[in-house]
Amino acid sequence: MSIKIEVLSTPGCSNCARARESLKAVALAFGEHRVTWCEVNVLDEVDYAVELGVLIPPSMAIDGELVFPKLPDAAQLREELVRRLDHERSSASHRKR
Repeated sequence: MSIKIEVLSTPGCSNCARARESLKAVALAFGEHRVTWCEVNVLDEVDYAVELGVLIPPSMAIDGELVFPKLPDAAQLREELVRRLDHERSSASHRKR
């Protein structure tokens, strides 16, 4: 199972683009088989953004849940991914018993 990261933003924001690229590098360092990265244009997906609770882009959802109402820094994202992957690993080991 892979963790799905969605960055919800608007096109044309150069600061957002730089932040997204550094966060994408953090996420993909875990391996594309463990973490998938998706960029969502909130102008094209307004209903989805509202459903998630996005008030001001850029925001980040993980597995369909708005986890970061504003983009996290690299350390925050890394910590959240480690926590989720550890939880996934421990859940899988409990199921095998």
